[in-house]
Amino acid sequence: MSEKLRVGILGATGMVGQRFISLLENHPWFEVVLVAASPRSAGKKYIDAVGERWKMTTPMPEHVKDLIVKDVNEVDAIAKEVDFVFSAVDMTKEEIRAIEEKYAKAEVPVVSNNSAHRWTPDVPMVVPEINPQHMEVIKDQKKRLGTTKGFIAVKPNCSIQSYAPVLTAWMEFEPYEAIVSTYQAISGAGKTFKDWPEMVGNIIPYIGGEEEKSEKEPLRIWGKVEDGVIKPADFIKITSQCIRVPVLNGHTATVFVKFKKNPTKEQLIEALRNFKGLPQELNLPSAPKQFIQYLEEDNRPQVALDVDYEHGMGVSVGRIREDSIYDWKFVGLSHNTIRGAAGGAILCAELLKAQGYLG
Repeated sequence: MSEKLRVGILGATGMVGQRFISLLENHPWFEVVLVAASPRSAGKKYIDAVGERWKMTTPMPEHVKDLIVKDVNEVDAIAKEVDFVFSAVDMTKEEIRAIEEKYAKAEVPVVSNNSAHRWTPDVPMVVPEINPQHMEVIKDQKKRLGTTKGFIAVKPNCSIQSYAPVLTAWMEFEPYEAIVSTYQAISGAGKTFKDWPEMVGNIIPYIGGEEEKSEKEPLRIWGKVEDGVIKPADFIKITSQCIRVPVLNGHTATVFVKFKKNPTKEQLIEALRNFKGLPQELNLPSAPKQFIQYLEEDNRPQVALDVDYEHGMGVSVGRIREDSIYDWKFVGLSHNTIRGAAGGAILCAELLKAQGYLG
C-alpha cells in the first residue's frame, strides 16, 4: 500500500485541474486518487468527461483515465477518500468560498488555486519562498472553523509571480513605489488558441479584476501575522495595467521601481541570484534549485526560450536598467499555469506537509 498522501482534485476537468493531474504524475509525496467536477461530469470516467478538451501537451496519465468523476458537491463522501484536496473549481466567488469552507469543516485540508479566500483574514496566501511563516495563521483559522485537521490555504494570483519575488529579493534596498504592466497568456483564462481564435494576432487591454490583484496581493504576501490574521504591508505602492496577449503560456511583466536605498546594477543582480527561501533549504520536490535567474542578453527573457525555466517553477529576469524617472526598471517572466497556478499550489502543499499541517 502506498504511503503517499491521497489527493483529490476539485475542478479536475478544467485547464488548471488538468495541470494538477499532469504535474502530480509520479509525485514522491502525493497520489491523485479522486477527481471531482460539476454534476454534468459526475459518474463518467475522467477520460470521457474531459473528451477532446485535454489541453496539456503531455498525454493524460494512465492512472487517472478510468477514475470515476465525483460530484464536487458531495463533500462528505469525498472527505472519506482523501487526505487533502487541491481546489480549481469554476464557480462564482461566493460558491467557491462556501464549498471550500465546507470541505475544511469536513476535516479536509484545502489547498486552493482560486481567488475566493485570498482576502479571508485568517487564510494564508503564500508564495513558499516569500512568506512561509504565514501558515501559522492556520491554527487560528481552525479555531474559527471548529476543526482539528481541516483548513484552507491559497496561492496568490498568477500575474504577480513574475515581479513580486524580484521585489522581495530587493527588500534590503527598500522599494517604495512601482509601476507594473503585465502581458498575460491566454491560458490564464483557461483557453488555448483553438478555444479562442480571436486572440491570434490580437491584444486585449483589459482582464477583469487583474489590476486590483496585481496591486494589492503583493502587499498581503509582504504583510505580518498579528492577532491571528494577516495585516497587509503598506510600505510600498504599486500601480498596474494588465493586458492579454497572443501567447499560450507565460506572463511577462515590465516594472519600474523606486528605492529608498538606491543600489547598483551589480547589487541588484547579485541579490536575485542569491535569493532563496525555505523550499530550497528543505529541498521540497517541486522547488526550483535556482528560484530566480538573471539573463544578460538584451532580448531576454523570452516566452519561447525561458518560460519553462526550472520546469516552469522559476522566474526569469532581464533588462535591468537605470530609468530617467524611476530608479531602475526590469522585465520578468513566469509560467502562469505552473508556478502561477497548479505548480505553485503543489509547492504550497509540500511546504504544508513539511511543516506538519498535512499527513
